[in-house]
Amino acid sequence: MGTALVYHEDMTATQLLWDDPECEIECPERLTAVLDRLRQCGLEQRCLRLSAREASEAELGLVHSLEYVAMVRGTQALGKGELQALSGRYDAVYFHPSTFHCAQLAAGAALQLVDAVLMGVVRNGLALVRPPGHHSQRAAASGFCVFNNVAIAAEHAKQKHGLHRILIVDWDVHHGQGIQYIFEDDPSVLYFSWHRYEHGRFWPFLRESDADVVGQGPGRGFTVNLPWNQVGMGNADYVAAFLHVLLPLALEFDPELVLVSAGFDSAIGDPEGQMRATPECFAHLTQLLQVLAGGRVCAVLEGGYHLESLAQSVCMMVQALLGDPVPPLSGVMAPCQSALESIQSVRAAQAPHWMSLQQQGASPVLSPSTCSLEGRPSGPTCKAGAAVLSSLMDQLCLHATPPVRTAVVLTVPDATLVLPPDVLRQEASAPREETEAWARPHESLAQDKALTALGKLLYLLDGILDGQVSSGIADTPAPAAAATLDVAIRRGLSHGAQRLLCVVLGQLDRPLDLTDDGRTLWLNIGGKEAAALSMFHISMPLPGTNGGFLSCILGLVLPLAYGFQPDLVLVGLGPAHGLQDPQAALLAAMLQGPAGGRVLVLVEEESTPQLARMLARVLHGEAPPSPGPFSMASPEDVQALMYLRGRLQPQWKMLQVAGEPGGEARRCPGARGTVLP
Repeated sequence: MGTALVYHEDMTATQLLWDDPECEIECPERLTAVLDRLRQCGLEQRCLRLSAREASEAELGLVHSLEYVAMVRGTQALGKGELQALSGRYDAVYFHPSTFHCAQLAAGAALQLVDAVLMGVVRNGLALVRPPGHHSQRAAASGFCVFNNVAIAAEHAKQKHGLHRILIVDWDVHHGQGIQYIFEDDPSVLYFSWHRYEHGRFWPFLRESDADVVGQGPGRGFTVNLPWNQVGMGNADYVAAFLHVLLPLALEFDPELVLVSAGFDSAIGDPEGQMRATPECFAHLTQLLQVLAGGRVCAVLEGGYHLESLAQSVCMMVQALLGDPVPPLSGVMAPCQSALESIQSVRAAQAPHWMSLQQQGASPVLSPSTCSLEGRPSGPTCKAGAAVLSSLMDQLCLHATPPVRTAVVLTVPDATLVLPPDVLRQEASAPREETEAWARPHESLAQDKALTALGKLLYLLDGILDGQVSSGIADTPAPAAAATLDVAIRRGLSHGAQRLLCVVLGQLDRPLDLTDDGRTLWLNIGGKEAAALSMFHISMPLPGTNGGFLSCILGLVLPLAYGFQPDLVLVGLGPAHGLQDPQAALLAAMLQGPAGGRVLVLVEEESTPQLARMLARVLHGEAPPSPGPFSMASPEDVQALMYLRGRLQPQWKMLQVAGEPGGEARRCPGARGTVLP
């Protein structure tokens, strides 16, 4: 199973036939620029190429009225003047004699992709389409959109494939009001949209784009709007929105399919969005979504009007869909104050409908912002973004993927362990003398079996740090686990790692000589009590429920990991670690992002072959299995998590949510007006 790329060259045919500054940015070059970059980077060749088909009028009728479909069909016979007059009846739309054919292909591409994923032909994929779709309503075109491609695909998945839970993630910079209207009373579709809003002063200027609009009737709680009230949102703001809003709800919802309205006008350099998220950020967002729905992610292109930014962002997303390690994020990982206010307003509005937010203590809705935002923000943010983007493009097409994606090291070979074909079974070891020198301070490493395991681990660790291997799994005898982890930490720091994150579970003590010099962050999930002995030495009891564990990962582990920005992540599953295999796999999968895929998992020799196989699969790019039904965290676990978040927020800004105790947030670049206290 791989990644599908669905496209048809005919979709470049529709174009603007008259002067219209508002509509001229939606041009055929949007597709050709993306395809050219995918080919240059060798990504198209790695995908299963599918030629888009036309959606039938019956399929279009899943969400559109027959009269509207007939009207669009009729544009094929209209002249230029008639097309211009008809276009003027809608908001930011143009029609062309090829529009109906192109729009049918766009919807059909989304349907083909969904069919390929749900029938098991591929694991995930991208439909490169135009015209886009998320603004289109039941009987109206809007915002360059003719047919609502993603909404049609969702309804098709429900009716043809019998799905009951579909997540739609809309990261376009404009609110996808068309999708919202279509599913606002439907609890089988969870719709999440972030969008430039500016208190209703940005297109489409709708009151229903605000955070307190949560759906209607049985659909209440299944519409999730995250309004950005300032420009300049960057990587930290987007990742924080995922960790503190989208993923808690999505993991509780447990979707069977994820559809992405993939608009890249929310990326750096785009004149519409004026945001600052770099192309790499969309690889991280994509990777985070792949822990849902067994990895069944179908992305459909929406907006994106800076051709270089669009092309590079799409490449990053496809790289993540293919399972490649994602590049590390650049810049300081600290959300701005306006982003935190928006995130908290969503959490407060949604808390009555979701256990995952109730157990995290969502605060009351904040009072409306008093920021002064007269008129459209000026251009410095866009110009600065373009300069940064140009620098990024000059550096590389894509980050190089290590020759070996995942390696597994076993002390004693296990013939019953079946690994994915491309996973390397490593037998090589570091030189004996070198291994003995590292082992000398530890009595538990003197035995031959422990020494052999250490030699193999050192060889694997060197391969990861040298860029020859992306990630790995190594086992060690249980009595030597703590000593082996200590050696791995010291070897990593001496071999080029500037920042090392160590996440441990079970009976593994922190090395006594480990200093709080900022190079190592020690996080023990399984301590006796919640304690922050320093900002680099943190202990949290292992939550006793599935919901508590997920809250710990999203509310503590990942914010710390993204804030620390490590070169290497060591995960130690020590004796009596207490995790179920799917929980361990989820933890390993989600920790790949912060370190650019460089994750080394240390397990006991006595661990089951099923755990090693599951870890190898997720590190190799497969989706982790579902951790099981969501269950509420215990009051003790909630209290421990909130205590640690309150203690650590002043130092670790990714933990912040407005309304919780903590330090000052940064101001958004390019923002105007005052920052609220």
